[in-house]
Amino acid sequence: MPVVDVHTHVYPPSFMDLLRSRTAVPYVRSFPPDASSRLIILPGEDSPSAPSTSRGRPIGPEYYDISKKIEFMDKHHIDISVISLANPWLDFLPASDAGPVAQRVNKEVNELCDQYPGRLFAFGTLPLSAGREVIVEEVARLSKMKYMRGVIMGTSGLGQGLDDLALDPIYEAVQEHQLTVFLHPHYGLTKEVFGLRASDYGHVLPLALGFPLETTIAVTRMLLSSVWDRFRTLSVLLAHSGGTLPFLAGRIESCIDHDNHLMSERNNSGRRSIWDILKNNIYLDAVIYSHVGLKAAVDASGWDRVMFGTDHPFFPPLEAKDSAWPSVQTNYQAVKDAFGENQEAANDVLGCNAMRLLRLTL
Repeated sequence: MPVVDVHTHVYPPSFMDLLRSRTAVPYVRSFPPDASSRLIILPGEDSPSAPSTSRGRPIGPEYYDISKKIEFMDKHHIDISVISLANPWLDFLPASDAGPVAQRVNKEVNELCDQYPGRLFAFGTLPLSAGREVIVEEVARLSKMKYMRGVIMGTSGLGQGLDDLALDPIYEAVQEHQLTVFLHPHYGLTKEVFGLRASDYGHVLPLALGFPLETTIAVTRMLLSSVWDRFRTLSVLLAHSGGTLPFLAGRIESCIDHDNHLMSERNNSGRRSIWDILKNNIYLDAVIYSHVGLKAAVDASGWDRVMFGTDHPFFPPLEAKDSAWPSVQTNYQAVKDAFGENQEAANDVLGCNAMRLLRLTL
């Protein structure tokens, strides 16, 4: 039974060069007296008044050296990783640069996979700040690349969210080429939500709560705007077990059924329910760190639609750097605790589902 990690990131060397060349978020630099490089990807991390050790996160070769990815996989008994560029992807680039950079990064990632045949596959990156024709062309190009199995996207889409009708040609292209969208958060919630003392708590509030709620809101907007009614075979893999979507799906559905405005604006009688979409279009990773959350994901979508992940290279151990990562061990334990003696279900989540959905081969 292979173990497949569907949620694992990399910044390829050319992208690191781009980050190091920048002075605005996102960027990589050191903050004296600390000589180590730090990755700044969120505007809230960029305050000059913050201590150097709280600005962004330390970044080492595990972020960009693909051999370190393989070492991590071997240490944690992972057979295959489906790598993807980490946030904020290419969303920050001007339109004129986005297309060429996407081509370069995707080519580089495909070549990284080719260094370890059978061990690495990838989700490609889209030039979402470019014109729609450029984006659709890149989708078509990705579909012909040996190791590409889908595309990673953030929740802003073209800048107006994933319920933006301007995304329809991109959704259509992804569906036509039978690729999977890996939907990942980045922008979080407004800082006012977390209160005046949010910075006292490190990254806990935006990562533990902001990211999952961002995903939940984005997918709900897709549902409300009938994306899956128009694109009935569009497959979307949601990061972090879908945020809070499995837990709130019933409440979302009830609110739709009882909303006078929606009923007056359109006839909801023929719409697809959130439960239908969870069972037929949405996949969930298992990056949830608890059997409680994992069971909710399984109850919502079925164990045949949930897939193991690690979120490497994020969430490393704070101490004993050469040991096994507690974050990964926690996700393994969650699978064991969720399924007990049902080894078939555990095997499906750990690898068989990803092998089937993403057409992976050892």
